[in-house]
Amino acid sequence: MSAKAPRPEKKELVARARFRHQLRLFERFTEDACVEAGVTMPQYLLLLQVAGRPERDWALVGELAECLVLRHHTAVELTSRCEAAGLVARERDDDDQRKVRVRLTPAGRRIVERIAGAHAQELEQLLDHMGQALSRERPSLKVPARKRGTAA
Repeated sequence: MSAKAPRPEKKELVARARFRHQLRLFERFTEDACVEAGVTMPQYLLLLQVAGRPERDWALVGELAECLVLRHHTAVELTSRCEAAGLVARERDDDDQRKVRVRLTPAGRRIVERIAGAHAQELEQLLDHMGQALSRERPSLKVPARKRGTAA
């Protein structure tokens, strides 16, 4: 942190505090949804990253480590736990046998869709608070208005 950073104004601190609160509520909602679905939050986050790969239905273990901000061996262990639970399957990459592709099983897909689908309202609230925090911190930043009931 820079010693010359400007001190935030009270309204900026209020906006950040509200955003952090909403972020924690979102995280807690996810934790509760995971418990209800019978998976851990790290398992769900791995499933979400596999399901959310643009233009393909698999992910490399290295990509999962990067997206989840994990060391490679930790991503391998998490993938192994998901595989043991029947949530993902591994296969060697056709082009490079050193790489491992991770695909969702039908059970994994059902779980990620169930949990992600339950988040629409919570995500909307989180994005609203983020927009408020950003617009207070950077008034020149235009935060696009969203229609109620739509999630990004």
